[in-house]
This record gives sequence, C-alpha cells and structure tokens, in this order.
Amino acid sequence: MGRFVARRLLQMIPVFLGTITLIFLMVHVLPGDPVAAMWGDKAPDPAQLAAFKHEMGMDKPLVQQYLDYLGNLLTGDFGTTMDHRRVIDVISDALPVTVRLALMAFAIEVVLGVGIGLVSGLRRGKALDKGTLVLTLLLISIPVPVLGFVFQNVFATNLGWVTPTVQDSMNLGQLLLPAFVLGSLSLAYVARLTRTSIVENVKSDYMRTAVAKGLPRRRVIGTHLLRNSLIPVVTFLGTDLGALMGGAIVTEGIFNVKGVGNALYHAINLKEGATVSGFVVVLVLVYLAASLIVDLLYAVLDPRIRYA
Repeated sequence: MGRFVARRLLQMIPVFLGTITLIFLMVHVLPGDPVAAMWGDKAPDPAQLAAFKHEMGMDKPLVQQYLDYLGNLLTGDFGTTMDHRRVIDVISDALPVTVRLALMAFAIEVVLGVGIGLVSGLRRGKALDKGTLVLTLLLISIPVPVLGFVFQNVFATNLGWVTPTVQDSMNLGQLLLPAFVLGSLSLAYVARLTRTSIVENVKSDYMRTAVAKGLPRRRVIGTHLLRNSLIPVVTFLGTDLGALMGGAIVTEGIFNVKGVGNALYHAINLKEGATVSGFVVVLVLVYLAASLIVDLLYAVLDPRIRYA
C-alpha cells in the first residue's frame, strides 16, 4: 500500500505541473491589459503604467514570469492582486465558505442519492422506482440557474422559510438551500448510478449464496450488496467533490455566497491572473487528493483489490 501511494504521488507531479502551466499560459495570453483597465475609461499615464508593471513583474519575458511564479509557488507565495493584496489572503477568506458549502452539498448527495438509489434498485419496476427515475431525470434536465431561482422564489420569497440570499456565510442554516441546489445534479446522478449498480448486483452469485446461507436481510444488503455496489458510486463521488468546489460559481452568484466561485468570477472579470491561478492551484490539489482517496477506498470496499 505504501509503495502504491508513493507511486501515485509521483504521478501527480507532472499532472499538477501541466495543469498550472496551461492555466498560466491561458491567463497571460488573454486579450486586453489588466493594468490599463484599472484606469477605466481614462487614458493611463505611460510612466505610471510602466512603473506599476515593473512593480508587479509584468514587464519581464513570459518565460521569466513563469519561472518566478513556480519558484514563489513552492514557497507558498501565490502572488498579489492589482490592489496589492496577497492572493493567499483572498483564498483564505473565500475557501472556508466554499468548503462548507461543498461538504454540505456532498453530504446531501451521498445520503439522499445512495439512499434513494438503494430503495429504488431493490424495488425495481415498482411505482417508487419509476417515480425516482422521473424525478432524477427532471433534476438532470433543469439547469442549475433555473433550479436556483425556482427554489429561491418558492422557499424564500413565497414560503419565507429561508432568506433569499445568504447574509452570513458562517451560518450553516443559510447555506442549506444553496447546498441543495449545488448538489441536486450530482444527487440525481448518484441515485441513478446506485440504482443501476444495485440492480446488476442483486442477482449475482455471491448474493444468492448469502441468501442461501440464511444471513439476515440487513447484513445481506448492507455488507454484501451495498458494499460492492458502491465502487462505481465512489468513483463518481471522488471526482465530484472537486467539481462541487469549482462549479459553485453559479450557485454562489444566485445566493450571494462569498466563496471561491464568487471570488473567481470577479477575478476573471478584472483579469486578475494571479488570483485565478491561485484558485485553480487549490482546486487542482483538491482533485488530486480526492482521486488518491478514491483509489484507496477501492481496497476497503472490495477485499479482492490489493495494491502492491
């Protein structure tokens, strides 16, 4: 196991370097001058413009800027914004909010998605199963912005159960509705994936053997059926955790959540290359860590899987 983990960590290095290199190049070849845009409609003073670019290191060749960026990244320095604020401080303010939102959405999709998929798979062809397929198809078909506005109008404006927008990002109760909207699409996929896996495994040989041995139904379903059926679900959930953090930009905009998505949206509009790159580095690390955890969970769920 230790050798496998070490090998996977080494494999992550070129993936990480390749990703941040692409992001760096994309950010620095965007049309327009982010420094000149700070003056708005007024023509910037050439001397001030040159002095500011020199201070930010933007007058250096692109290769030198890239090498400086990598060197600073190794020391934990993500650079500074145009208003001289450290990018690490911007990330520190926004990341905890999105982590809470993503974990709440993740918990909702795991609990409801796996639970609904399990019940639906065990009752294949029944009314509950057909209703689940229709409901999940509906959630998949509705775009997140539409679903967000619908939930906002129904539960906040009409029923008054929650506030239309998040006033306090530290309040988990106010994050509940955005979390459900954020995790709704993944919830539908998890429910369908779990149902399909349950239907495939319920007729397998090991299930017939477990039933023939007279094992309790709870143990047959929990230990044998569900454990083996969760392998493809865990694969999806591992990649989805990073997607929830990166894909929260629309949900955070609808509910005014001051998280990564909101900060990333403003950074892109302002062409804040250092801020965009900093957030992408964090999201890439989340993806890589989630991928490693998923691989390790395979051995937990299926004893036949062993890593040399």
